[in-house]
Amino acid sequence: MNKNKQELATRFIPFSSLKYTTEAFIDYAIEACSPKYNYALIGPGVSQNPNQPVSLREPHGFQLGGVSIPSGKINPPHMHFTCEVFICYRGEWRVMWGFNPDEKSTLISEGDIVSVPTWIYRGFSNVGIDDGFLFTGLGRDDTGGILWGPWTIEKAAEAGVYLTDQYRIVDTRRGDALTKDEKLLKPMTPSEIAALEDWSPERMSNRIVRHADLAWQSEALLDSALDGHGAQMASVIGLGMHQGRAAMPPVANAHGMSIEWMKIPPGGQVGRHRLTQKQAIVIKQGTLDLTIEATDGLFQQTLIGSEKSWDSYAIPEDHWRRLHNAGSSDVLLMVMTSGDEKKRIEWCPDITAKAAAAGWVTDANGCTAPKHFVDRAQR
Repeated sequence: MNKNKQELATRFIPFSSLKYTTEAFIDYAIEACSPKYNYALIGPGVSQNPNQPVSLREPHGFQLGGVSIPSGKINPPHMHFTCEVFICYRGEWRVMWGFNPDEKSTLISEGDIVSVPTWIYRGFSNVGIDDGFLFTGLGRDDTGGILWGPWTIEKAAEAGVYLTDQYRIVDTRRGDALTKDEKLLKPMTPSEIAALEDWSPERMSNRIVRHADLAWQSEALLDSALDGHGAQMASVIGLGMHQGRAAMPPVANAHGMSIEWMKIPPGGQVGRHRLTQKQAIVIKQGTLDLTIEATDGLFQQTLIGSEKSWDSYAIPEDHWRRLHNAGSSDVLLMVMTSGDEKKRIEWCPDITAKAAAAGWVTDANGCTAPKHFVDRAQR
């Protein structure tokens, strides 16, 4: 069902509106891990704190969050049952994994993306500036929760904070107490952790997509070749909306979502189109004008990305939209779209006709192609 302008306005998430909690998880009790600022932007969320603020709780098939910790602090080892993705928007971070028993790690900086596999322990540390920021993605609406490593459980208990097997945080420093029917969570044993799959640094490198290594394509969208359009895209995770025939996501396994980078030149645009999937965009740099067709007219929203602030928007499915770069420099944005399937863009008839006049169509696989070859094919 299409939305009106008032409903569409609630889907804008300006960075200045984000609210955090420093007590999302049991590690708030550990000095080496605190303070940690946890943000929940889109999706039901994964916090163990029922008071975690969430900007837009509506299920999208993925969770979009954010985190910031001061330089030198850590997010300790934990496990997820759907893929977790770290997207670096500011600073430098050390991403660790394994802990079975050896820790392995890599460094990431602005624009780098890491997809951590399921069923392995992972953590991260801020090794850069104090106000570094990671956006995070978790696949699917139900992520199966979070499982903390033994070190985290032990260190929190030393501080008087416990976690029940129903994931209720019990902070005895505040007077909390276990009820007679509650039991404490039992972490994995060392032998159970040792039995988990081991990911070598070489193997994990295939799940790290450096911004400097992105494979930008100028024929990524049907309208890319049109005057005044010119958007480029680079695949990162899964099958997205990229229409280039040579598009190959560096991380191809199912995540419940796709992640791509999009770049729009000054004065350029992505013309009128729609998707059947829900989509979130997070602007990294520049000024983007987003127009969505509502039931009561055109909804328009400006998103801005700067050195320390990045606006987001949750685009609903089946809505016609247009993205326009209103600034004097490139707009760079991350595009996160629900589903593991290849996304099929529906372009408006005007875009389709102009692209055909310029010699471009989409083939039977939904990829951009020279019109004269597609017309020549046997039917």
